[in-house]
Amino acid sequence: MIASVGFLLTVTGCGAVDNGESINAVGSSAMQPLVEAAGEQYSSNHLGKFINVQGGGSGTGLSQVQAGAVQIGDSDLFAEEKEGIDSKLLVDHKVAIVGLTPIINKEVGVSDITMENLRKIFTGEITNWKEVGGKDQDVVLINRAAGSGSRHTFEQWVLDGQKVKGAQEQDSTGMVRQIVSTTPGAISYVAFSYVTKDVATLSIDGVKPTEDNVKNNKWVIWSYEHMYTKGEPKGLTKEFLEYMLTDEVQEDIVPQLGYIPVSQMQVERDVEGNIKEISK
Repeated sequence: MIASVGFLLTVTGCGAVDNGESINAVGSSAMQPLVEAAGEQYSSNHLGKFINVQGGGSGTGLSQVQAGAVQIGDSDLFAEEKEGIDSKLLVDHKVAIVGLTPIINKEVGVSDITMENLRKIFTGEITNWKEVGGKDQDVVLINRAAGSGSRHTFEQWVLDGQKVKGAQEQDSTGMVRQIVSTTPGAISYVAFSYVTKDVATLSIDGVKPTEDNVKNNKWVIWSYEHMYTKGEPKGLTKEFLEYMLTDEVQEDIVPQLGYIPVSQMQVERDVEGNIKEISK
């Protein structure tokens, strides 16, 4: 979905016509609400400067910014993790953290699951909810499409290298949530920011999907929200990326939309998945 902010023609206070400036930020749908909200606020405070935001998945964001087709590539994964991307061409700007959680249809009858059984569900070894204490009801898997950063993160931390079972795939996180909410036995995964009362979440090995558990890595299914540029950013791109790290965004928009400010993390994780505690 495209969220276009403003129009390209703006009438200034003295009556002259200003053609304005605009940049495009494309990629991760998990990041889309954050970048849209920040972009709209930035544009409202900076007359004639527009941030156009599109989803499409992290793979799309990385490939388009590498090709020079857009100014910013939004991604849930490190550029090094995406095949076909030369990370040396790109500059990483981490603007937030996002936690991901399994979501299920509310009638499934399960609230907690072991990581091993969650893995078995997504690999097809467990096919009925009664095998994990729920209803006698078939499991219906809903996956994100290939190229999705959310899918990459989920498979990285849940599947432990095993292959996911073939299943229905969706490009949009919002559509995933809608399908899970209306399909008996359905399970998928979304960013915390997309969880609503229409679906239920699962705790894993007794650990709940909360921001506090992400901050100390007790909940391991999380990723950085990257905004990549091709080379060092300039002009409006640089201005907007600096705006993303201001208190106005980090202390207001980021937590309001269910993301976690980078400054609140108690650990940091590198591209290899190594965890290091942050000393403060």
